[in-house]
Amino acid sequence: MTSVTERIQQLKKEKNAVILAHNYTSSEVQDLADFVGDSLGLSKTAAKTDADIIVFCGVSFMGETAKILSPGKRVFLPEPEAHCAMAAMCNADQIRQIRKKYPDHAVVGYVNTTAEAKTEMDVCCTSSNALNVVNSIDSDKIVFVPDVNLGTYVKENTNKEIVLWDGFCPVHQCITIKQVMDLKKKYPDAKVLAHPECRMEVLALADDIGSTEKILNVAKESDAKDFIILTEIGMLHRLETACPGKSFHFPAQAACMTMKMIEPESILRVLEDECNEIVLPKEVIEKAYKPVKKMTDILG
Repeated sequence: MTSVTERIQQLKKEKNAVILAHNYTSSEVQDLADFVGDSLGLSKTAAKTDADIIVFCGVSFMGETAKILSPGKRVFLPEPEAHCAMAAMCNADQIRQIRKKYPDHAVVGYVNTTAEAKTEMDVCCTSSNALNVVNSIDSDKIVFVPDVNLGTYVKENTNKEIVLWDGFCPVHQCITIKQVMDLKKKYPDAKVLAHPECRMEVLALADDIGSTEKILNVAKESDAKDFIILTEIGMLHRLETACPGKSFHFPAQAACMTMKMIEPESILRVLEDECNEIVLPKEVIEKAYKPVKKMTDILG
């Protein structure tokens, strides 16, 4: 009898599909993927492939970003109800309203937003390049949406005037000083690596701060053998795979159950039935592409 994994591989070849898995998905899903990484990196990678179909194992805004960068490809979500809580905290109409309140400010938006929200932004950013983007644009007055923690981190490291939006990632928001201190007591020699979606008082306890890709690279290059990782626990699988012989410790509560909705069976379902396709109006794709493209232009 053909297994789920074998059937997925068979259909992937038949339909010229590529499977992308975000770092926060389960290890079983990551092992099925052609590429594992952060949301924008995966979308850019998929755009360079000759695949006709993209299966994006992540939350809905990630699939939308892949569609924006690959409008000629079909993009499918294994779990269409897997929506990012942070992305839901800032919609296009809210950005239009804040523009009226701050007409002299440029709007910088985290990639962790819906396609429609991106249509109202001047430029996008990621957790790895947010400071670079803010410092590179002409305006000295910025509205930063939607993540208040990433925005605060940027604000603390630039001279520009930044208005913050009160959005957040629930997983990172719930990482506390006590959780980190308990881990430091248990693993006193561990190096602490934190994602900038954590609160500032938590980031103050970190030895290094950066995106999931930076966390991975620091862990690979470091001489340390023990690490406390302040981000979603799905990163454990990728870190252990890339860093044999090293140990990684996460706050117990740092789990995104929305990401964990995705299972091998749901990947198989979209490949078999071609259901849950991301469909965006042409004008939304065109308008949302501009702030994403501007970001990549700034970064060269």
